[in-house]
Formats: sequence, C-alpha cells, structure tokens
Amino acid sequence: MLKKLKGIGLLILSNILIFVTLSITFTILADFILPAFGIHIRGSIDQGVLFFAVLFGFGGAFASLLFSKTIAKMMIQGYRIERPRNHAEMVVYETVHKIAQRLNIEPPEIWIYDSPDPNAFATGPSKNNSMVAVSTGLIQNLNEHEVRAVLAHEMGHVYNGDMFTTTVLAGLLNTFVYLLAHWISRQIAERNEALGFMAYFFLVNVLAILAYIPINWFSRHREFAADRFAANTVGKQYMISALQAIDRWVKSTQFQYQTDDALATMKISGRTSSFMKLFATHPPIEARVAALQQLP
Repeated sequence: MLKKLKGIGLLILSNILIFVTLSITFTILADFILPAFGIHIRGSIDQGVLFFAVLFGFGGAFASLLFSKTIAKMMIQGYRIERPRNHAEMVVYETVHKIAQRLNIEPPEIWIYDSPDPNAFATGPSKNNSMVAVSTGLIQNLNEHEVRAVLAHEMGHVYNGDMFTTTVLAGLLNTFVYLLAHWISRQIAERNEALGFMAYFFLVNVLAILAYIPINWFSRHREFAADRFAANTVGKQYMISALQAIDRWVKSTQFQYQTDDALATMKISGRTSSFMKLFATHPPIEARVAALQQLP
C-alpha cells in the first residue's frame, strides 16, 4: 500500500513540476524570445488554457501508466508465477529474480499467458512496481538460453524506466497538441466561430496521430537499449539467437502481429511501407541483430 501511495505521489509531483516548467518556458517564449522575431502570441494562450492542456495531456498519460499493470492483466488473462510448478516456470522465475537482485530493485510480478507467438512484455509505473509477462509460445519455441535473453531484455526496459520516460514524452507531446490546436482554432474562430470549433477537434485528432512519430521513434530507440542490456547481462549471442528464433517462427507461420499492440515489447511486425515505418514501435529484426553484432 505504501509503495502504491509513493508511486501516486511521485506521479503528482512530476505533473506539478512539468506544469511549472512549461509555464516558465511559455512565459519566456511569449514575452521575450518570440517578440524578438516579430512573433506575438501574448494573450492568445493564457495560463488557464496551459493548465488544462497539461492536465489533459499528462493526466491521461500518467493515469495509463499508473494502471498499466491492471490493464495488462485484464488483457492477457494469464496467471502469476509465485511458486514455479515446472522447470520452464522455474527458469522464468529464477532469471527475473536473479537480475532484479543484481540490479537492487524489487522483483517484478511474473505472469504467463496463453498465446502461440513467442512474445514477452514489461510494464508498470516504476522499476520497483512492475510486471513481466511471458507467452506460452515463447517458452515452447525458444531454448532456455534464449528465454533468459528475452527476460533480460524485458528487465532492461524495467531498469531503464522506459515506461515512465515514454509516459513523460507522450504527456509532453499531448500537451503541445492541445495548445497548438487551441491556438490555431482560436485564430479561425475570430472569423467563424463554428468553423473554429470544428477545426479544434480536427486538429486535435490529426496532431495526436502525428505525435506518435516521435513517440514511436523513442520506442524503437529503447528497444536497442534493452537489447544491449540483455547482451551485457546474458551474452549477446543469446540475444541474437533469441531474436532469430522469433523471426524464424514468424516467417514459418506467417504470423502477423497487431499494429496497435502497445504491450508487446518483443513483437516482430510484418513488412510495412516506408511511411508507415515512422509509426512502427519496434525496429526491424535485421537492424536489431546487426546492432548486437557490432557490440564488443
């Protein structure tokens, strides 16, 4: 209970600090920097609008983070390993606990869910309040060393705080989406109020989609970092082998992952167009293997 209250307190404090930072930054831009270039936006966006932009922008993102474990458990409908019942579960349990002990963090909750594709994901509001879930397909299709490598990859996400930093980035971009949509629609509303109202909702949706480009760029970037963590933890040859084993399974079964699967941090998506790659949450398997091979 104390851990949850501490996590909620940190999230609230983060929102307050972000609001103060944005308020100061916006004031400096509006009053000093932009006027020097002949751009005058003073009065077009007041502190009240900024407050609600931050509230909606960061509020939704942090709420998703806070309840991420609960949401994940509802989606996978798996079971938690607290006392391993077989060798496969023991491998998963011991690997996660040994890495957590080495990193001096609280061991994540460990879940197994029924799915044929070899997959795993990590989620949770903080490195000391997280969960790692593994599919039955991962245990069945990868050998013991490869399973350990995948788990080390997920623990890399936990230790690096990827869930929290992604939430901050999403909240920041959402805030700018609301601010920009408000500012543009307000200019339009001065000439046509109904058109300005429609423009606001149109811009919010379009800009929100475009905001996924930098968010997903960061997601791809964090995959390389988690791969490096796994390579340093269990050996790069096992991480490479794990990725190649997953890739072989996908190609042999022609399995296609859902493009909106936000939980799966080891998924291998199908080929996409150059434009759609901007919205991909994970790098191509070939790029990840190549990056690992370059490690000393």
